Amino acid sequence: MMTRNPLFAAVGGLVLAMALAGCEGDDGSDGTPGPAGAPGTDGAPGAEGAPGSDANAALALTFLGRTAPLGAFDESAAEIVAYHPATVRAFVVNAEVGKVDIVDLQDPTAPNRIDTLDVAADVESAEGLPEGAMGDVNSVDISGDTLAVALAADVAQENGYLAFYSTDGTYLSAVEAGALPDKVGFSPDGRYAVSANEGEPNDDYSVDPEGSLTIVDLSAGFDNLVATTADFTAFNVGGSKTLTGPVRVSAKAESVARDLEPEFVAFSADSSTVYATLQENNAVAIADLASGTVSAVLGIGFKDYGLPGNEFDASNRDGGVNIRNWSVYGTYMPDGFDSYEVAGTTYLVTANEGDGREYVTDAADDAACAAQGGFLFDDGDCFHYLDELRVKDLDPSQFTDELKARLGPDFQANENLGRLKMITDLGLVDSDACVTLATTGQPLLYPDETPAAGCVYEALYSFGARSFTIWDTDTGRPVFDSGSDFEVITAQQLGEGFNASNDDDEGDARSDDKGPEPEAVEIAELGGNVFAFIALERVGGIMVYNITNPQNASFVQYVSSRAFSEGAETDVAAGISDLGPEDIKFVPAADSPTGEPLLLVSNEVSGTLAVYSVTLL
Repeated sequence: MMTRNPLFAAVGGLVLAMALAGCEGDDGSDGTPGPAGAPGTDGAPGAEGAPGSDANAALALTFLGRTAPLGAFDESAAEIVAYHPATVRAFVVNAEVGKVDIVDLQDPTAPNRIDTLDVAADVESAEGLPEGAMGDVNSVDISGDTLAVALAADVAQENGYLAFYSTDGTYLSAVEAGALPDKVGFSPDGRYAVSANEGEPNDDYSVDPEGSLTIVDLSAGFDNLVATTADFTAFNVGGSKTLTGPVRVSAKAESVARDLEPEFVAFSADSSTVYATLQENNAVAIADLASGTVSAVLGIGFKDYGLPGNEFDASNRDGGVNIRNWSVYGTYMPDGFDSYEVAGTTYLVTANEGDGREYVTDAADDAACAAQGGFLFDDGDCFHYLDELRVKDLDPSQFTDELKARLGPDFQANENLGRLKMITDLGLVDSDACVTLATTGQPLLYPDETPAAGCVYEALYSFGARSFTIWDTDTGRPVFDSGSDFEVITAQQLGEGFNASNDDDEGDARSDDKGPEPEAVEIAELGGNVFAFIALERVGGIMVYNITNPQNASFVQYVSSRAFSEGAETDVAAGISDLGPEDIKFVPAADSPTGEPLLLVSNEVSGTLAVYSVTLL
């Protein structure tokens, strides 16, 4: 910020001498005006204001080092990461083995695993549960010297637990949470720990638990945890609360509360409110921490890919990079997100990944699949519900004439929109008339793949928005979206690696799905500016934006530690590549072993924790 000089004002006086004749009778005529008086002297200068601080609008990420793979390739050996400054250690969720790995970061150029927490065994022992009752560790967070861990049950539709440890690895206590606790986070003041309990159905969609938030009050200590379940039952049909905006609820769901699936949590700066993304529902939930109740569920709408600046590549069969406008809508469906405050308003910054619903069991053949209640057998997979379909697989009669005109000739060709995966329960002329949505989720009848009655589309919606978005929580509206930036920038920098998947180096492979798939967001303030770091799950790398002004965010840098050398798996085995960034943690300079800010990135496909230095420019 530039220092402004004080404003000085000169004070001048103009004195007019007037001669007035004072006598009886009529007044005399005015006399001749006297000369102007001398100017007054300037006032004393005011005190000089305090110097302003320089504001650095840009920064640079530089790769420092990575761990050796913490597990097998593409087995989610490094998912969520938390950092403890006093011990200079990172805590990394290793979903492959269902534990938390502890990584020493004294030398950020060579981080190494030094220990592991067996959370499932600790909870089973402390809570008197049978061996094997608990399942996957899903996330970790740290507040002060306390670690919170979200732990699912072995049967994911049953209630999980939140476990608490001292950061020296000492088990403290645990409390029961909802079904499938996913992201856990501490409120800024450290009083509350909150988990987003996703409540996903089982593989054949026969059991669908309610989604919820578990809010744990820690103020009475870890021997006296007070847990509250903030559920969504008030939003069911006939309940006391209503959904706001276009919240996506599956026709197959038994209730709204069973369909809402909290994914990730973030907090207001004053620790009064928790926000949760409902990814599959394309919505955000808002809950009051003190009362433990959900106050609102907000549908966040859609992105128009027909607008200038919102171009995208819709096909993996179009010969490479082909970023252009289409009369198609993106469905934000955010996964990771973060929050920050500007002038008293809380803004949410979302990574618009997108996610479909696919419920599949194993089967030997068509007959076995039918016996399980599935509608489609495909190479060992028995499909029970699926809400995605390629545009080319619909019959031309399933598009209105108006939609055909907007999409143009041959829009179902592979090189156009034919390969794009669309959302089957959005954009219908009459969704109630398409009765198969409530059973299979498909607008076609199987096994013949003929059109189902009433399933006619007037608009097309795809998964995710291939961007990040800044939302004003006062209005519920977006104030900024990165548009086509992610695909344009990665195409420029990666060339043939554009829209590659996270386990294969073939370029353009994810264009028909969700493109680069923004996954996680971390916000940090440095040098008077606020920056957002956004991880791209598929093509890899971190996007950096200056978001100091929420309505005028600007691109700063894209950096990737993916090699694109001898092949995805080969590069990881050689120790030269990171694949599938899942989570990000910023380490301030005061907490860093180098005295310089760091960025920690956990990569689930390579199973590595990567470390970057952060330098203000």
